[in-house]
Amino acid sequence: MRLRLLPPTLVNRIAAGEVIERPAAAVKELVENALDAGATRIDVQTQDGGKALIAVSDNGCGMDREELRLAVERHATSKLPTDDLLNIHTLGFRGEALPSIGAVARLRLTSRPQGAADAWSLAVDGGAIADPAPAAAGAGTRVEVRDLFYATPARLKFLKSTRSETDAIKDVLTRLALARPEIGFFLTEGERALLKLPAEPLGDTGRLNRLAAVLGRDFAPNALPILAEREGITLTGHIGLPTYHRGTAAAQFLFVNGRPVKDKLLVGAVRGAYQDVLAHDRHAVVALYLDLPPTEVDVNVHPAKTEVRFRESGLVRGMIVGAIRHALAGAGHRASTAMTGAALGSFQAQPVQTHFTQWRPTDSRPAPALAEAAYRFQAPPAGFAPLPGMAQPSDFAPAARAEAPLPAPGEEAFPLGAARAQLHETYILAETRDGVILVDQHAAHERLVYEKLKAALADQGIARQALLIPEVVEMEESAAEALLARTADWQQLGLTVEPFGSGAVLVREVPALLGKLDLPDMVRELAEQARDLGDGFALTDRLHHVAATMACHGSVRAGRRLSVPEMNALLRQMEVTPNSGQCNHGRPTYVQLSRSDLERLFGRK
Repeated sequence: MRLRLLPPTLVNRIAAGEVIERPAAAVKELVENALDAGATRIDVQTQDGGKALIAVSDNGCGMDREELRLAVERHATSKLPTDDLLNIHTLGFRGEALPSIGAVARLRLTSRPQGAADAWSLAVDGGAIADPAPAAAGAGTRVEVRDLFYATPARLKFLKSTRSETDAIKDVLTRLALARPEIGFFLTEGERALLKLPAEPLGDTGRLNRLAAVLGRDFAPNALPILAEREGITLTGHIGLPTYHRGTAAAQFLFVNGRPVKDKLLVGAVRGAYQDVLAHDRHAVVALYLDLPPTEVDVNVHPAKTEVRFRESGLVRGMIVGAIRHALAGAGHRASTAMTGAALGSFQAQPVQTHFTQWRPTDSRPAPALAEAAYRFQAPPAGFAPLPGMAQPSDFAPAARAEAPLPAPGEEAFPLGAARAQLHETYILAETRDGVILVDQHAAHERLVYEKLKAALADQGIARQALLIPEVVEMEESAAEALLARTADWQQLGLTVEPFGSGAVLVREVPALLGKLDLPDMVRELAEQARDLGDGFALTDRLHHVAATMACHGSVRAGRRLSVPEMNALLRQMEVTPNSGQCNHGRPTYVQLSRSDLERLFGRK
C-alpha cells in the first residue's frame, strides 16, 4: 500500500476527534474564542445536551467578511502575532476549533465588527465551506453548531445521556466564569435557564461574589483569602476552612494565567497542603489563581489545554502548599459555620410526660414583653417542692458536671468563652458573651499535642539513628543522581545517603522517629519525587504521620474528668494554636451556638 496525503476533510475530522470529543469541548472552544475577542457578555444556548444545537453569542470585537472566511481554515489565528508558542497571552492559539467543528457538524458563523455597518454570515456543512453572505446581526459574533457529529456517526455512540452532556457543559462554563468574574455568563438548555452569572466588579469582592454564586452563599463566611508572591509568580484566591469540605474534588477550581486547568501537580499540592487537617475521604473547597510569565509555563501540552507544564514545578508546588498552610494557620481555632447548622438540625423537640396537659403550639404568639413577664411569673417560687408523681432530681444520674471554683467574671470575653461544665466526661460546655460552645476534649487536645510535636521537630531537628549495617538501595541512574543532588536536604530530615556506584545509593542513617519501615521503597519514592518535583515532602509527611499517631495516643481521652481550671486551660491553648478548629483526622473540635440560635431552638424567636 503506497503512502498518500489524506484529503483535507478527513484531516479535519481526525483533528476534531482530538479537540472536540464531546459537546462540552465544543462549548469550551467557542467560549474561549469569545473571551479572546474581548466580550463582556456571553450567552450559550443548547438543545439535547448540545447534540442538536450549540449557540454561542458574544459582544466581542467581531469579524469582517475576509476574517470570517479565514476563520474556518485550519491553523488560521490572530493570537500568535510573534509566532512564539512560549509567549501565549490568550486562551486559544492553535486555530483548530472552528474547522474541526465544521468538519463534523453543521456550522454557521454570523459576525459584525464593532463600529461596522454590515454583518456577514458563513456556513460550513460537514467540511464543505460556503461563500460568506450578508446578514442582519448586532455587533459581535454568533456561532451555531447543529447536529454535532452527524458526519461521524460512530462518535455519537460514545456520547452520554442528555443530562450528563448538559452537566459537562455547565461545568465547563462555570469554570470559565470563575476565571473571568468581570464577564457575564448565561446558559440555557432548551427553555431552562441553567446558569445566570451577571458581570461582577473587578477585584477580590467581585471574585468572591462570583464564587459565592457558584459554590453557595455559605462559602464566603467560610473562606480564607490567599495572597502569595515569589520570583515573579503570584498566587491569589480563596480556600475553604478544613471543616468546610466536600465529598468529591468537584469544588476545586484551579486557574493558570486565567485558564481553567485540571493539573495533577496543582491538585496534589492542594491535597498535600490540607493533609494535616482534612480526612482522607474528604476534599477541600478552593479557588486558586496562579499568574506567572507566559514563558514560565507551557500550555501546549494537551489537546484540550487542560494540563500545563511549569518550568519550575517545585517552586510552584511549594508556593501553593506554603500559602495554603499559612492561611490555615492564621485561621487559628476558626471552624466552619456549617457545623452550627448541622448542630441545630440535630436538635428535635421531645414530648415531656407529666401529669399536666401537654402544651401545643399555636399560630398566635404574645408580644415579646408579655412573654417575658409570663416567663418570670411562671418561674418556681423559693422552696418549691415537686408534686407527687413528678420525677425527683435523685432519679437521674448526672451527665453534666461543674466544679468549683467557677471562672472569674469576664472570662466569657475570650473567643472560646469560659468552661461551665463537662458533659459525659467527653465534652466541655463553655459560655461566651453571645452563646455557648461545645468542645470535644479529645479531638481538641489531640490537635494541640500534634502541633507541639511538629514545632519541636522544626526547632530541634530530627534525631537520627545509624544503621548497624548500611543498606544499599538500587534504582535508575537518573533517580540516584536526583537523590544525591539533594543530600543536604535529606540530612536536615535525618536521612544520610552516599553514592554507591552507578544506579545505587548507600543509606547510613535514618530518622529515629520512623522506626521499622521499608527503607528501599521509601528511598526510591524520594528519588522519584526529587527527579519529578524537586521536593522532599514524602519524608516530612512520614514524620508528621508518626507525630499524629503519638498525639492521638498521648492526648486527653474521652471519659477523663477535667477540673474547671483544666478545661479553661484547654480552651486558652486552642485560641492560640494553629488549626485547632479540627483534629488531625479532619473532624471539628467544637461547635458554636449563638444566643439567637438558642432562642430559635426554644421558640423565643
